[in-house]
Amino acid sequence: MFSHVFVGSNDLAKAKVFYDAVLGTLGIKPGIHDAAKNRVVYPTPTGNFLITTPIDGHPATPANGGTIGFAAATPAEIDAWHAAGVANGGTAIEDAPGERPGSGLYLAYLRDPDGNKLCALHRLPA
Repeated sequence: MFSHVFVGSNDLAKAKVFYDAVLGTLGIKPGIHDAAKNRVVYPTPTGNFLITTPIDGHPATPANGGTIGFAAATPAEIDAWHAAGVANGGTAIEDAPGERPGSGLYLAYLRDPDGNKLCALHRLPA
C-alpha cells in the first residue's frame, strides 16, 4: 500500500546516526544522503523511508497521534532495534520491549531524536 514514508528532522546528521543504527538492526543499509534535496533515503524492497528538513522552512515537528511501524523478523531483532535507538539518541516510551499478552505481537516503542514515535513489530507464530 505504501511507497514511502517521510519524517522531518531539525538535525539531519543526528537523525541519520539514529536511523542508521536502528534500521541497521533490521538489515537495512545506512541511509544515502541526498545533499541537493537535503534528505536521507533508506531504500528497501518494500518501500523507502526518508528523513528531510522541512521544505517550508519551518521547524520539523512529530505527528500528533502518528506512529511509524517497522517490521522485524524476530523478537531478538526488536530488542536490538530498541537498544540501538536508546544508545543513539532515541527515547524509550510505553512498555518495555516484549510480547503484548493475548495479542500475538512482540513490540517495542521509541521516539527518535526529533520526537517521532516509532514501533518495531513482530507477529509471533500462532
